Amino acid sequence: METIQTDLAPKAVGPYSQAVRAGGFLFLSGQIALDPETGEVAGSDIETQTRRVLNNMQAVIAAANLSLADVIKTTLFLTDLAEFPKVNAVYQSFFGNHRPARSTVQVSALPKGARIEMDAMCVDPKNPRKRKRSPGKST
Repeated sequence: METIQTDLAPKAVGPYSQAVRAGGFLFLSGQIALDPETGEVAGSDIETQTRRVLNNMQAVIAAANLSLADVIKTTLFLTDLAEFPKVNAVYQSFFGNHRPARSTVQVSALPKGARIEMDAMCVDPKNPRKRKRSPGKST
């Protein structure tokens, strides 16, 4: 397992990494809308916070020499699902026509009063996972 860290995203505030690379995948820890320079939540509206989350994620992914095009799964945690259309518009502006799998969950609260948190999983095309063939009959 390789840990990924960049100063262009908020530092981990606990016993975890910004991301880890393992088995041909990159797993990003959840990001809230912290400004990496101040450590404070960026903005009070959901659009500003969503952009900050995605900028933070982009910085961590870039530190692993990958891009948003390598994202295969995201999970969004929102404190208010009524804000989903606004989040979705910002999300689409970052991902364009790329369509990773996605889950969205409403939660009662997030750290520091954030309104959104997002994590992601990427595939590393330069580091393909070595697959072991299982013994058995082929069809």
